[in-house]
Amino acid sequence: MEIEGGGGGGRDIEEGGGGSNDGLANNESSCSINSNVVRKGAYLVWQDLSVLLPSFGKGPTRRLLNGLNGFAQPGRIMAIMGPSGSGKSTLLDSLAGRLSGNLVMTGNVMINGKKRKLSYGGVAYVTQEDIFLGTLTIRETIKYSAQLRLPNNITKDEANDIIENTMMEMGLLDCADNIIGNWHFRGVSGGEKKRLSIALEILTQPQLLFLDEPTSGLDSASAFFATQVLKNVAYGGKTVIASIHQPSSEVFTLFDDLILLSGGETIYYGEAKMAVEFFADSGFPCPLRRNPSDHFLRCTNSDFDQVNATLMGSSGAIDIGKSNGLLTTTEIKQKLIQKYRCSKYAATVRNGLQEILSMGSEEGYEAENRGSKAGWIRQFSTLTRRSSINMSRDFGYYWLRIVVYIIVSVCVGTVFYNVGTDYNAILARGACGGFISGFMAFMSIGGFPCFIEEMKIFYKERLNGHYGVGVFILANFVSSLPFLIFMAFSSSAITYFTAKFRPGVFHFLYAALDLLISISVVESSMMVVASLVPNFLMGLIVGAGFIGIMMATAGFFRPLPELPKVFWRYPISYINYMAWGLQGAFKNDMIGLEFEPLQAGDPKLKGEYIIKNILGFSLDHSKWWDLAVVLAISICYRLLFYVVLKLREKVLPVVRTLYAKQTLHHLSKRPSFRKTPSFSIPFSSKRHQVIHSLSSQEGLNSPIHSS
Repeated sequence: MEIEGGGGGGRDIEEGGGGSNDGLANNESSCSINSNVVRKGAYLVWQDLSVLLPSFGKGPTRRLLNGLNGFAQPGRIMAIMGPSGSGKSTLLDSLAGRLSGNLVMTGNVMINGKKRKLSYGGVAYVTQEDIFLGTLTIRETIKYSAQLRLPNNITKDEANDIIENTMMEMGLLDCADNIIGNWHFRGVSGGEKKRLSIALEILTQPQLLFLDEPTSGLDSASAFFATQVLKNVAYGGKTVIASIHQPSSEVFTLFDDLILLSGGETIYYGEAKMAVEFFADSGFPCPLRRNPSDHFLRCTNSDFDQVNATLMGSSGAIDIGKSNGLLTTTEIKQKLIQKYRCSKYAATVRNGLQEILSMGSEEGYEAENRGSKAGWIRQFSTLTRRSSINMSRDFGYYWLRIVVYIIVSVCVGTVFYNVGTDYNAILARGACGGFISGFMAFMSIGGFPCFIEEMKIFYKERLNGHYGVGVFILANFVSSLPFLIFMAFSSSAITYFTAKFRPGVFHFLYAALDLLISISVVESSMMVVASLVPNFLMGLIVGAGFIGIMMATAGFFRPLPELPKVFWRYPISYINYMAWGLQGAFKNDMIGLEFEPLQAGDPKLKGEYIIKNILGFSLDHSKWWDLAVVLAISICYRLLFYVVLKLREKVLPVVRTLYAKQTLHHLSKRPSFRKTPSFSIPFSSKRHQVIHSLSSQEGLNSPIHSS
């Protein structure tokens, strides 16, 4: 048995040989498809799969899934159904390797029997949350996604045909040129966003496709046609698994296989069309003219037992129900679980598991290049164009900051207008330089919310294997550079010439470059913060605190030689971009100038003297060295951002696996912790309710017994 921690993309699974499906002829949930397609397909198998939510306090440890067994085959579409909280999304996340970090998974998840790492791009996953760049149109979103993943040898016309056909299949042609929408753009509807999410993942026909409630938010017609498209994808030799809450009867008939869950237990697994027969054999036939999925949920959803029991108790119906021997929903669910474990359907699952696992040792698995098949240069150019369009259309990303920078620059320029070279100008020039290097760079933290949204896109696309970490970081920097240049040079031009700092083109260029690189450092550091914190609010708090520490140790509020040598002087001030940027700005402005003395008749004060003795900065190196250090710090933050993202991919799965083992070891010592075996009746409820039998409703007959 393998023990896994929650987390995405990095857990071990089994993958191996396909082979003909002749050995599965006795499997009632198999279908006849082309043997070559099957050999290249992915048979997904899970054995004794359990997921725990540990509790280290007084509360009990919750079992979200308990000892599940099953398999999914290429060429068939499988539905995971059940009431809310039954474990549908948890099972889907477990199979795709994307469990939350606080969950512990035990058991085996295999693909065709040969162990290997499930890397990024190994599966395609459509999540419940629709995450897009809201400034793009639907056509642009699909086009850029295709360019990021389709092979380089595909011509432009072929790629356009794939894009148009995908939009046509998902019914997106009429709204293809509409903006998706964000916080200040009214965009497409929720149903259109859901169909777009599906379209993006079926674009490249992945071997394994997982969908978490793909029909949520869709009308009945859209849900039917979207499911029909998924069925066609499966019939192309792909393995499609979807959790679905409550499909219509038309949608239900499109599914080949069905897993019905309740309370983390398997109620039924087998062919979807045989589920009605199973319920009838168990004593709970589906009434005529009722949607089978509605019937299944009524038999397995015990969340409202106590409410119904209270209502029925007030009318005196409980004693009558008990005298008639009627069952509560909880009792119905337990009876179904027991019935399934002793049924031919459970035996079929066991036989099918053995057949699939034996195939893995008979024939090698024909692996395909998973994830993106586009070249690095193509990915870089596509990401750069996409990010540039997003930044230019999103007013809050850079344009709003540019406006604020210009307004603040006008204010600073007028406050320090024609600062001069008298004695009082020494303090004024120092204050103005400190404000520009400190606060104006600090204002770049305002772009953090937009970057958080872009990081959500990155995490989703990275998990699905669209592109790598390095190309994303480089493309983001290149696309943002024109905005940063405009921001820095416009602000510097206003403040530099209104305050009348030291004249000269090169002095102005240095001041603009100093502000440009300082802003770049702040943005790079915010990227690191965004990769470490879980949400926007914590990111702003941590980012503001970090910049505050940089300002306190930059040498403006207290000269660098007077800082405590332990920690603050060494090493903080040496890795503080603001300290290097500030002393470079002072050298650029003051070296070569002479200031009036405090007492008339005294010799004039040279700028070099002021920098060294009053401001406390060293003159042992030039201003260009200071600028080079700020640039190096900016590059280091970008590299640190890259390292953090790679560590999340490589180290975090290992840490979560160790956490899972330690958690299970800790829980095994608790007397209250008992692993519920797969053959026992799980989670007996303390709720008591008596309801009328679902098969004895007046005027309704079971379709199983009607002719």
